[in-house]
Amino acid sequence: MFSRETAAEIEKAAREFGIEPAALLAIAEIESAGQVFARIEGRKEPLIRFEGHYFDRRLSGEKLEQARKAGLASPNAGEVANPRSQAARWQMIDRAAEIDRKAAYESTSWGLGQVMGSHWQWLGFDDVDGLVNEARSGAAGQARLMARYIDKAGLTDALNRHDWEAVGHGYNGPGFRKNAYHLKLAEAYQRQIDGPPHGDPLMKVGSRGEPVAELQEALVELGYPVDTDGIYGPGTAAAVKRFQQDRGLAADGIAGSRTQAAVRQALSSGGRGFWSAIGAWLAGIFGRS
Repeated sequence: MFSRETAAEIEKAAREFGIEPAALLAIAEIESAGQVFARIEGRKEPLIRFEGHYFDRRLSGEKLEQARKAGLASPNAGEVANPRSQAARWQMIDRAAEIDRKAAYESTSWGLGQVMGSHWQWLGFDDVDGLVNEARSGAAGQARLMARYIDKAGLTDALNRHDWEAVGHGYNGPGFRKNAYHLKLAEAYQRQIDGPPHGDPLMKVGSRGEPVAELQEALVELGYPVDTDGIYGPGTAAAVKRFQQDRGLAADGIAGSRTQAAVRQALSSGGRGFWSAIGAWLAGIFGRS
């Protein structure tokens, strides 16, 4: 699920490229799991995935030897594993860029649509930095990059007529049936047609996406340390439960409308509970599990 602001940017990009907004939202949801940004050293960055076999193809001589020795390149797809966290992935691409920046950026998929940097010339950019800057410019840039790829790949008609198999083959590759990509697209499109739920979305363990990341960032600001990864796991539930206890709410670890309203109110008043502030201070000294 996306925030209203991000959904509006995706819809704007869709109209610019002649794509049905609900269809572009569907493919964006599947590609990104509803998450738009990762918090990297205090800044918002697009989600990335580094491909070591792409990197391997773009290097030679000493650079190739250095990259393979560092575990950043391999002739075999999948041998260079991506870390689970986006922070670690950004560290990986920084290490690769120290060897060859252009090759590293070309070997990375960027943003909402996970568009490969290697497509920069095909997509009409002057260089790979142009593509990367588009992805890093915000939700609007990520949406435009995804729509540009769909348009260039000749998938607009298939997407607009909801030919999910054709879209799946063109966007996800010939093995799209193995992970039921076309069926996931159809389900995501139906969710867009049905419309978002009224009011605040209920968030609990298993929820994912931009609203979860925004809740996590709010919790951190209020003094409840938690990873801001857009995944509502046990750590986020525990932080929500502590917040609920401090605010006199039913402490079930589920972020419903009342809890989200309390978070907004706490942010607007700039208040963090005494004990949560003490907890954050101690966490900063001793670390947290």
